[in-house]
Amino acid sequence: MNVDFGMIIKNYGADKGEHHQERRYSAPEVTSMQKIEVMGRPERDLISTSHIERLNGTTRLHMRRLTRLTYAFSRKIENFEAAVALHFAYYNFVKTHSAVRCTPAMAAGVEKSFLTVGDLVEAA
Repeated sequence: MNVDFGMIIKNYGADKGEHHQERRYSAPEVTSMQKIEVMGRPERDLISTSHIERLNGTTRLHMRRLTRLTYAFSRKIENFEAAVALHFAYYNFVKTHSAVRCTPAMAAGVEKSFLTVGDLVEAA
């Protein structure tokens, strides 16, 4: 397998008991950051968390179960897992992404044509 994978380790400063409303949900200040090579030969300048953070934000926006302070939750883990699987199936096989003008599955060569939500339901 030819994969380049790097990781960023961030260290945060102490919160010092500050409980201001505007800092209620934000992390403390980053005091240091270390980039390490985990697998392959990644370019250190390109090791970043921005892509995964964008995916996390998109997932949280599209799934009410993952938003903070919400009443939309799953009572059973099986229901939660099914909802997450459905979201990612839709995101990767049905939704057209403007950056690549097709679905991620088509861009990766996994799928040759656009799928519909009906196709997802039928496959399940």
